[in-house]
Amino acid sequence: MKNSILFFIGIISFYLFLNSSCSQDPATSQSAAPADAIDTTDIDYFLSELSADKFLGRKPCTEGEPITINFIENEFKKMGLEPGNGNSYFQEVPLVEIDAAPSDGMFINGGKQNLKFNYKKDFMTFTQQVKENINVENSELIFCGFGIVAPEYGWNDYAGIDMKGKTAVIFVNDPGYYSEDPSFFKGKTMTYYGRWDYKYEEAARQGAEGVILIHETGAAGYPWFVVANSWSGGLLSLQSPDDNMSRCPVEAWVTFDAAKRIFVNSKVDANNMLQRASQKGFKPFSLGMTMNTKIKNTFKKDISNNVIAKITGSESPDEYIIYTSHWDHMGIGQVVNGDSIYNGALDNASGSATMFSIAKAFAEMKEKPKRTVIFLSVTAEEQGLLGSLWYAQNPIYPIDKTVANINMDGAAIIGRMKDLTITGHGQSTMDDIAAEEAKKQDRYILPDQEPEKGYFFRSDHFSFAKVGVPALYAKGSYDHREKGKEYAMGKRKEFTTTNYHQPSDHYTDDWDLHGAVEDAQLFFNVGLRIANENLYPKWKEGSEFKNVRELKD
Repeated sequence: MKNSILFFIGIISFYLFLNSSCSQDPATSQSAAPADAIDTTDIDYFLSELSADKFLGRKPCTEGEPITINFIENEFKKMGLEPGNGNSYFQEVPLVEIDAAPSDGMFINGGKQNLKFNYKKDFMTFTQQVKENINVENSELIFCGFGIVAPEYGWNDYAGIDMKGKTAVIFVNDPGYYSEDPSFFKGKTMTYYGRWDYKYEEAARQGAEGVILIHETGAAGYPWFVVANSWSGGLLSLQSPDDNMSRCPVEAWVTFDAAKRIFVNSKVDANNMLQRASQKGFKPFSLGMTMNTKIKNTFKKDISNNVIAKITGSESPDEYIIYTSHWDHMGIGQVVNGDSIYNGALDNASGSATMFSIAKAFAEMKEKPKRTVIFLSVTAEEQGLLGSLWYAQNPIYPIDKTVANINMDGAAIIGRMKDLTITGHGQSTMDDIAAEEAKKQDRYILPDQEPEKGYFFRSDHFSFAKVGVPALYAKGSYDHREKGKEYAMGKRKEFTTTNYHQPSDHYTDDWDLHGAVEDAQLFFNVGLRIANENLYPKWKEGSEFKNVRELKD
């Protein structure tokens, strides 16, 4: 009798164990199987397809766009994802393409001698004004330090000067980059004030006729050839009611060597210009010279498209998590080593492939996530985050109900990584969620190891951050599991110096996508947790985006 009772108790215990195992927390039970479904096969498929020559470099408003966005739409449909914009998978983004033909020379007159600079070798000029002819004559050159107006730092590089009819000459990055004081601006970490787009916008607000940005590879975060390639040919911007006439007529870059020639040729003491610009209390001053240059434009207005799909939440469908990755690249351009198609395999077919593999994993879940999950493949990132900027300004889903953004730009293509490097680490509690998921993979968190390059402002999560949405932008970057940090850093530098924005950024069979898979699993798990748990990521104290979110809330 005693043995029969023990046997009966054992059967009941086993049944209860099975029942408890099957009724564990949904976020736990759902995360394992779908994440395991993310493998190199899916990422390899999406990556090899999007980086193929048939997509013609995926430049918006070219023949490559419909091929690209139709492919993405079809893939979303095959996954069973819902259209993200009513009955459509597309959100129109109104763009204007300006194909500028600058004069061969930029002429600087009035110094010790007249100077001529050569297009592409010494300078790049362009305009966002939708106007056929730009002609700047005898525009006085004003040295405006870093071109920054930052009241919170007590900083104004335009103090006491009327810039109407004048051209600002300014350094890239911000004063903190050249300081050993981590509390000065943000030390080596670039602030938004250090970005070229801020500087052009601020010069326009000051009423300047032109703005010349001084390139330096370390401070800019990329070599001169990136400027020469990225700011030539047809350039896109968002359409505006005033045809961008509020922008400076001329926006330009010059090499560091060209800038030194300008300073030495001026009628002022040209010593220690960088040091002078970095001192608090700096005041702008005339260089005693004028700039002359011309640009002849052809332009057309066109419509590009973001591609958007969703899975409607089962319990809180009016709260949203948005995954983003940009589909575009540089199109067909200057021939380099016999190749003119800028395939953009790493930048950003790889990030898109990562997002699509995550979308597929979500679509294969037996139970829908509680919150709505959106997959947004944006256009025109390479032209200034235009697709994500347009979405943020014209959201399909309310920004104040958008709980979080997870952005993918580039993937880990050299194998599994020990680190998860978070660009903009310390900005929001998204970091903490990512850290918990990284620990489960036996990985550790690194803050951005090159904060001076301003990567936080260079991808689409920034468009969401600017309107207050907590965002995560991360990937395995600096510590290879088997080969270590030196190997990983060497591979990053190799890509930046030889393949970034070059036709040579194409997919090869020797890419090891296991690191991309691990990142995709992590991003899937982060998104699933936010979708299924009562999590509301927040900006942390000291973040410049905290007040934006709190005002919206």
